[in-house]
Amino acid sequence: MNASPVVPTVPPMVSRACGLFLRSPAKTAERLTAGSRTAVYRVALHHGPSVIVKLYSHTARRNALTEATAIRAVSAAVPVPRVLGYGTTSTTGATALITSDLGPDTLGSAVRSGSVPRSHALRDLGTLLGRVHEAPVTTAARRRLAVETVASLSRRCPPDVLDRLAPALALITGTPDEASTVWCHGDPHLDNVVLAGTRQTRHLVDFTDAAPRRREADLAHALVMTDAHAQWDRHAFLGAYPHVVSDTHLAAWSAFVTVSCWTHAGPGNNRTAWSNRLTELSRRTPHLFRPHPGHSHTPHARWRAR
Repeated sequence: MNASPVVPTVPPMVSRACGLFLRSPAKTAERLTAGSRTAVYRVALHHGPSVIVKLYSHTARRNALTEATAIRAVSAAVPVPRVLGYGTTSTTGATALITSDLGPDTLGSAVRSGSVPRSHALRDLGTLLGRVHEAPVTTAARRRLAVETVASLSRRCPPDVLDRLAPALALITGTPDEASTVWCHGDPHLDNVVLAGTRQTRHLVDFTDAAPRRREADLAHALVMTDAHAQWDRHAFLGAYPHVVSDTHLAAWSAFVTVSCWTHAGPGNNRTAWSNRLTELSRRTPHLFRPHPGHSHTPHARWRAR
C-alpha cells in the first residue's frame, strides 16, 4: 500500500501517544495504513529515531495490549520490532502501540522489484512461521477459538455461501482447539516481512491478529494471501516449514480463508478475482464444499458477486 504524504500537522492521538509513552513530542507523521478500527503512522520525533505508532479505536476487539503481548511472546523465536510503549489513550478505551521503525522495505516489495526471487521469499516466509510456531504458549494467553472465527465470518458471509462451505467448517470446528495450538501471526504475507539492517534481516511485523490457534490456520492464510497455489510455490513455502502439518486441515483452512477474502472484497475486479479462486478451489477440493444447485460452472453463478 502506498503511503500518504507526510502531514505537517500531527494527528492529536499520535501526539498524545508519543507524549504518554515516549515522553517525546512528535514532529511529523506519515500515515501508512488506515482502516475502520486501526491506523498506522511513521512518526519523526523531535528527539531520537523515527517510530511506528499504531492506533486502535475503542471498538477494536484486539488492541495494543494484545498485540504487544504477542510480539513479546515470539520475540525470542523470530526477529520482530521492539515494543517501545503501549496503553490506553482515551477515556473511551482507545489504545496505542509504539514500536521501533524498521524501515519501508518489505519482502513483498523486494519480490516485485525483482531483487528477491519469489521462491526464495516463500521459503523465507515458511521459515519465519516455523520459528513463530515454536514460541512457547503460556496458559494465560487467550486462544482464538475456531468457533469464534467461524462466527465472525457468518455475520458477513451470505448464508448460501456459508452453507456451501459447511464440510470445511465442520472439520475446522470439530477438532479440539487444544490440538496443535501454537502462537500464530494471524496475517502472514510477504508485505508483513520487513527487511532491515545491512544484512536485510527478515522481521515479522503487524501482529494485530496474533493469537494461539492451530498452525494450519496461519499456513493457510499465508498460502492464500501470497497466491501460492501452484505446486512449485507450495513446495517452496511448505518445504521450508519445519513442523508436521495436517494436509486435511490445511485444505479446510485454505477454503475458509478464501471464502473470507471473497466475503470482504468490494464489488468489481477484486471480487471477480476471488470468485475465480473459489471456483478453482472448489474444483480441486470438492470434498470441502457442498455441490452448487444446478452444478453451474460459471464463477459468478457459483459465487455471486453481491
